[in-house]
Amino acid sequence: MANNKGKRRTFGAIRKLPSGRFQARYPGPDGVMRSAPETFATSREADDWLAEMRTEMRRGDWKDPDEGAVPFEEYALRWVKERRLSATTDELYRRLLRLHILPTFGELGLDEITPPKVRSWRSERLDATGAETTVAKSYRLLKAILETATEDELIRRNPCRIRGAGKESAAERSIATVDQVDALAAALGPRWRLMVYLAAYGPLRPEEQAELRRRDVDLDAMTVRVRRAAPELATGRRAEGPTKSDAGRRLVVLPAFLHIELRRHLDWYAQEGADGLLFVGEKGKPFRRSTFGRKWRKARIAVGLPDTFRFYDLRHTGHTLATRSGATLKDTMVRAGQSSERAALMYQHSDVERQQEVAAGLDRLVKERRKDAREQPADGPQSASGTDLARDA
Repeated sequence: MANNKGKRRTFGAIRKLPSGRFQARYPGPDGVMRSAPETFATSREADDWLAEMRTEMRRGDWKDPDEGAVPFEEYALRWVKERRLSATTDELYRRLLRLHILPTFGELGLDEITPPKVRSWRSERLDATGAETTVAKSYRLLKAILETATEDELIRRNPCRIRGAGKESAAERSIATVDQVDALAAALGPRWRLMVYLAAYGPLRPEEQAELRRRDVDLDAMTVRVRRAAPELATGRRAEGPTKSDAGRRLVVLPAFLHIELRRHLDWYAQEGADGLLFVGEKGKPFRRSTFGRKWRKARIAVGLPDTFRFYDLRHTGHTLATRSGATLKDTMVRAGQSSERAALMYQHSDVERQQEVAAGLDRLVKERRKDAREQPADGPQSASGTDLARDA
């Protein structure tokens, strides 16, 4: 019969508990006695576990189990802070943590987050929100944080092991026609119509347009220089700073049919001075995406586009039209300011001369579509009004 007072070994000790299970304890390199995180059904299993601990210490692989007791919330918030992220990414990560991750894992130690708990959390989030894209983003963030904890040797292995859980399967984005782009521009009115055209035929991000200055526009060359961006955070603060990536700083050659749009906007609405903002509100204040959003929704409804069509989808429209006009993948990625290691290899040789060719192709395509629309019976006042200004070119 096993002795309740304990059975000594050359390394560590084993004792039988009143429950009938066995507890193993051993001295760490610092001399402090530590217990196994679980009890064992037999003395042999406890002895095998002690042998593993002794081997780890001899190899230098032993890690203090108390290190993994760091609270996840403390570690996660420090992880976000140390990354020095852009304002928008920082805001996104903190929102995902606050709404989706910390309610489940915040009070747990890093070593208490297990694969079964991760699977249960993901399933619960999918059931509660139905937002597969948001849950995928949250899973990727959780996995990244715990991967760093693994590298910091606070946990032995990342518990996020669900194949494909971080992959987003977004629905196919809508594409507007040339007539619909014109109709949207007309519905938004003279002050904001150029934003629609720059989004579709640039294609520029809204946060890039928000930071455009007079000095960034060259009417003779029909180019716009994207230098910085000013995304608007959920708090309403404009976070002026660098573009989304290095590729975002670029020279965009615009199609010639936008010349009169660009010139009139500079004459009528842009702030004075070389550093004056290109887009400002009726009171001369910097562009606010929240205010513009209300105008956009009204225009979208007036044109008859679905609720799912976002202003950002005009960029997708620009991608598609540029491709149809003869642009290669290299060309479209340069125009859109997209960046990745793989993409950089694909579009690094798309220079300004090639961009001028793409812009000329866009110019021909849009003019042909507008000509066809004028020669056919008008479907309604919106189709006609969308090109009034452009016809003066």
